Amino acid sequence: MRTIAVLNQKGGVGKTTTVVNTAAALAAAGSKVVVIDLDPQAHLTIHLGLEPQTVESGSYEVLTQSAGFQEEILLVRPNLWLLPANINLVGAESELVSVVGRETILREAIHTVEDKFDYSFIDCPPSLGLLTLNALAAAEEVLIPLQPYFLALQGFGKLLQTIELVNKRINPALKVNGILLCMFDTRASLPKEVKADIEQFLDNARGTNCAWAQARILPVYIRRNIKLAEAPSYGKTIFEYEQNCHGAEDYKKVAEFIHTQVQPAPQLNTQPDAAEVPEDQNVQTLEQMKELSAVGEAAQQQNISAPPDTNQRPDTDAEQNRDKPPITIKSIPQPDSQAPPSEFTQTRANQNQPESQ
Repeated sequence: MRTIAVLNQKGGVGKTTTVVNTAAALAAAGSKVVVIDLDPQAHLTIHLGLEPQTVESGSYEVLTQSAGFQEEILLVRPNLWLLPANINLVGAESELVSVVGRETILREAIHTVEDKFDYSFIDCPPSLGLLTLNALAAAEEVLIPLQPYFLALQGFGKLLQTIELVNKRINPALKVNGILLCMFDTRASLPKEVKADIEQFLDNARGTNCAWAQARILPVYIRRNIKLAEAPSYGKTIFEYEQNCHGAEDYKKVAEFIHTQVQPAPQLNTQPDAAEVPEDQNVQTLEQMKELSAVGEAAQQQNISAPPDTNQRPDTDAEQNRDKPPITIKSIPQPDSQAPPSEFTQTRANQNQPESQ
């Protein structure tokens, strides 16, 4: 299971929208996905059609260890499960102050179901407190939604420092894999300038050991779209609310990119048999295969599961009209500065599914 924390300590940048719609697109394609609401405002829970005040238990109970993870998740869409949140989550930080290992409670809880899902997405609160630390300790990848404006960049460095600290002290597997530009206006020059600044910053980290050394700006950006803002008020994903709008198109491509981003070690069946190749050529072929498998070996060393194989591929038009997909990069650190999950949720799920289904 790939665990991805969607994080930015600045509010209103598109974290919840990104979690809901990316997860929905992957679930619609057949992947088993669980989304975790760690924000006391419970926007993820609301976006998926549940009222926080009716949630009797959820992420608060999991963090305070009064309930198990698999007992608390709800089936809210086909192939899509939710660990909901409510206002009780506000008290979790103060209640866990004296608990030993409080930063890794969520990680231990997720381990109990990691063989039942393909993806888990964690919607982090707009802060860098204990809830966010639990998300970073449990995740292997960080996706940072970011508005391409000057003020949005002010907390970017602090965010990366926090991720670096968690990477060094709690979770060595944690890496920033992508930065998603949201509310991108193609007509303005400022977003392009900010994007260029971020790319230069990330390029300077290549060849170091920082947690964002492999990070790339996703080759798909989220255009301004009013439908994305309207969908949460109906408790629907963008695909249920307006599947033909720009927002649906963009998030579908984000899901496709994430799905193909980490590949298993290549198994080359197109190579000629050894008996048909002269000995010197066969040696060269083996060397090529070792080079081609470097990405897969790096993923295995980080314990990142390879995504299931569907026939989805990124839209070729998007590749031609937007930035090229990221190239493969070596692992590094920077300067200081099918079964569906067992019936454990089926009864509760049938009672909690929104009417839109």
